[in-house]
Amino acid sequence: MEPEVLERFTWYMREHSALTVMFHARVAEQMGLSATDEKCLDLAMRAEGPLTAGRIAELSGLSTGAVTGVIDRLERAGYVRRVRDPHDRRKVLVEVTVGDLDKFGEPFEKARDSLVEVLGHFDEDELQVIERYLKLQTETFRKRVIDT
Repeated sequence: MEPEVLERFTWYMREHSALTVMFHARVAEQMGLSATDEKCLDLAMRAEGPLTAGRIAELSGLSTGAVTGVIDRLERAGYVRRVRDPHDRRKVLVEVTVGDLDKFGEPFEKARDSLVEVLGHFDEDELQVIERYLKLQTETFRKRVIDT
C-alpha cells in the first residue's frame, strides 16, 4: 500500500474515532454517567439478554473489579439492576432497566440521521463494499488490538 493512501485512511479513522469519543462523552454527560459507564451500559443494551459482570468485563476490556464499580454506579442511577440467574441461583446477572432512556434518544437519532444521509450517497454495490470493509475492520481491530 502506498504510504499516502495509508496516511489518508489513518487520518479518517482517527478523526472518526475522536468524533465518536466526543459523541459518547456528550451522551454520558447528559445521562449523568462517565463515558466508561455509558459504554458499558451500551454493551449491556446491545446484548441478547442479561449479562454477568464477567461478561461485561470481557466485552469492555475492563477488570472485573472496575466493572463492579461501573455496575454499582449504573444501578444507583437506575439504568440496570442485579438479578439472580434463574438457572443458577449462585450467579448474578446485570439486567438493563428501561427507565428513562427515551429522554436520551435525541443524540442517537441525530447520529442515525447522519448515517442515513451519508449512506444515501452510495448505490447498493458500493454499500456492500462499505459494509464488507466495516465488518472486516471491526473484526480485525477486535482480534488484533482489543482481544490481545
